[in-house]
Amino acid sequence: MKLQQLMSFARRAIDDYSMISDGDHIAVGVSGGKDSLALLMTLNGLMRFYPKKFTIEAISVDLGFGNIDFTKIDDFCKDLNIPYYIAKTDISQIVFDERKEKSPCSLCAKMRKGALYTMAKEHGCNKSAFGHHMDDIINTMLLSLIFEGRFYTFSPVTYLDRMDITLIRPLMYVEEADIIGFCNKNDVPVLKNPCPVDGETKRQYAKELSNRLNAENPGVKHRMFKAIINGIDSYKL
Repeated sequence: MKLQQLMSFARRAIDDYSMISDGDHIAVGVSGGKDSLALLMTLNGLMRFYPKKFTIEAISVDLGFGNIDFTKIDDFCKDLNIPYYIAKTDISQIVFDERKEKSPCSLCAKMRKGALYTMAKEHGCNKSAFGHHMDDIINTMLLSLIFEGRFYTFSPVTYLDRMDITLIRPLMYVEEADIIGFCNKNDVPVLKNPCPVDGETKRQYAKELSNRLNAENPGVKHRMFKAIINGIDSYKL
């Protein structure tokens, strides 16, 4: 997939759900993974010609594992002329050493988002963008259905009243496979996830399940996504 195609998908999502308004200053959450870096490049490209003027900055949350070097991301942002900041935290120590969480993902995600939103507000951002794609939305629905007994997934736009910041997901129409292809083709400097439980989580289980369902029933991912979007749009009405 080319950058122009990514921008086209993102623009459709942005327009469909009114994600961006004139004067928005958007903090892009950059984990160093493929999704967040693809989002950064996409919004950087859109910023140049989208009719509603907005600005972006990149923020990474250092979880404190001590085994990740953000230098490549810093250089990447400099090449794109995007301001880049790192929020230093001790999240890993709290989650794994102090709390010794057996299922650490929920607490880690909550604390990571909190650190990002706090820095975003300090920098005058009124919105934050995450790189969640179509597969993330589907897998979250499966997780919720299987383990919580409810039909729930990410919303395209979420206003967080406690932080007074709006979260947007411009890559919601993009498949994960297309993001992988884009990053490989463009030599995007993807960092390895430093989390010790990466690949061993319930989310990984949901990902493998959805891939298996799609292999056995071609097109089922798109049908599940359509059902999710129809539900979201019906709720809006």
